Amino acid sequence: MRAVLIAAAVSLMVSLLGTPVYIRWLTKQGYGQFIRDDGPTSHHTKRGTPTMGGTVIILAALLAYGAAHLITTNPPTMSAILVLFLMTGLGVVGFLDDFIKISKQRSLGLRTVPKLIGQSVVALLFAVLVLQFPNHKFRTPASTQISFIRDTRFDFAFAGATLGVILFCIWAYVMIAATSNGVNLTDGLDGLATGASTLVFAAYVLIGTWQSNQSCQLLGDGETGATALKCYEVRDPRDLAVVAACLMGACIGFLWWNASPAKIFMGDTGSLALGGALAGLAITTRTELLLLVVGGLFVLITLSVIIQVGSFKLTGRRVFRMAPLQHHFELLGWHEVTIVIRFWIIAGLFVALGLGIFYAEWVVGS
Repeated sequence: MRAVLIAAAVSLMVSLLGTPVYIRWLTKQGYGQFIRDDGPTSHHTKRGTPTMGGTVIILAALLAYGAAHLITTNPPTMSAILVLFLMTGLGVVGFLDDFIKISKQRSLGLRTVPKLIGQSVVALLFAVLVLQFPNHKFRTPASTQISFIRDTRFDFAFAGATLGVILFCIWAYVMIAATSNGVNLTDGLDGLATGASTLVFAAYVLIGTWQSNQSCQLLGDGETGATALKCYEVRDPRDLAVVAACLMGACIGFLWWNASPAKIFMGDTGSLALGGALAGLAITTRTELLLLVVGGLFVLITLSVIIQVGSFKLTGRRVFRMAPLQHHFELLGWHEVTIVIRFWIIAGLFVALGLGIFYAEWVVGS
């Protein structure tokens, strides 16, 4: 537990104190946000606000993870390293996208194909590696089984070992793409995506800590022990809680400067990285489908875009005044801060529901 507290504290301080330094550097370089003309007109006042703030979140999380392990002298685990790799890799893709936008002063950054290739390479490499590196209990960071609160009986390996791995890689890729794009779509108002991400990462701090205390590696092993004790067959739950704490603290520190009126935006650098980290945590903690509940706000906002596009293509009519959903309420006359706070409340309710389902499953099954 000491590592979790150290990770949260260090990432918070690095992000809180490092962000204003980064803002001054970005301002000096003239790296400001380009605002689309087809968006809400109220956003035009934000033109020129420094962006690529996700860089601070990534660096704060990485430094905090290293500091936590250096202070506690605990070795890092492959599960955590792979999640941090996924976060950083997608963050690099987002950084390139942001940099092209601000350097060329246009709304389009990386072209679709290069951006898709970059995301795909990182996601698929993670998916392949996460099935490697078994520990002394022969557990790998992930399994080919689809998970909800723990692994379900649906196993991609039913199609054979090789095809099972391929199907899992496709499943992991879909998860990573959906989650990273979900956070990206949510990042449209000051502090909205940062605050919502903070709540979800806090949930994974609790999930990882609980799984560690109820780990099959501590309480028993084998089919009988796992069934009787309802333990969790997660390889490195405590270290995954450390990763979640790193990201939670980094988001809180960044939110101080990202809250309305934002002094900096996270950009695709942050949204892709945070979305990837959420997907990585869900895969390695064996809570893949539970993420749909815990990250329910991201799901709602993504669905609003799907519904809007689908409706317009099929009927020629729009369901919302503008998608994603938060901009619909802007055009209805809601103030930006009101939307953000109410969406945070919705995100918190989804997190509470997800944690309730997680805990209820253990209570009922004990």
